[in-house]
Amino acid sequence: MTEINRISVIIPCLNEEANLKELLPFLNEHGGDILSEIIVSDGGSEDNSLAIAESYGAILVRSLVRCRASQLNLGAQKAKGDILYFVHADTRPVKSFAKIILRSLAEGKRVGCFRYRFDADTIFLQANSWFTRFNSLFSGGGDQSLFIEKSFFNKLNGFDESFTIMEDFELVRRIRQKSDFHVLSYEMTVSARKYMDNNWLKVQLANFTAFALFLLKVKPASIKSLYLNFLSRKN
Repeated sequence: MTEINRISVIIPCLNEEANLKELLPFLNEHGGDILSEIIVSDGGSEDNSLAIAESYGAILVRSLVRCRASQLNLGAQKAKGDILYFVHADTRPVKSFAKIILRSLAEGKRVGCFRYRFDADTIFLQANSWFTRFNSLFSGGGDQSLFIEKSFFNKLNGFDESFTIMEDFELVRRIRQKSDFHVLSYEMTVSARKYMDNNWLKVQLANFTAFALFLLKVKPASIKSLYLNFLSRKN
């Protein structure tokens, strides 16, 4: 396998100024020379996200469409690294994420994600976190942060932009048709804000409904409409 040694981090963004203030310096500090660049792909933020991204040296791209799949594809098009690492603004990768990804690729793991734990410690969220260690149909959601060889991502034609929701699971489904998918045994940290703004049961029902409809091949627009009806915070 050709040596791969640079990572492009791609962050979809919509009004994430507070999270970018924490995430961007974290990535710069712990990614080091392995990082090719950090790309913030914005979907029309109305806060200070754009200025903050630029102040920390991130490459800023603006999507004309407020759709995470479109934003992620746009970021991937601008990426110069051999590896793409898609990270949500409200997540915090493990400190050694860059070295772990390179080591995994050297072991032949060309695509995968991480386990996670929430930044709020309740028994229900602990249970949710525990299940992220398994490589299953539910693996590969955006909160787990996906890494993938750029050449492989391009062969898959990236994210399907018709999926205005569940775009991450749709991509992982296609990945599994072409390659092994790996869940690495390292825990990143994920914000529990959606659960705090709603409640655990409501979010579980929203997630279960969205995933069931996805498996039944219901149109993404219909899935998104039903999903948004459940929740106060949508991200």
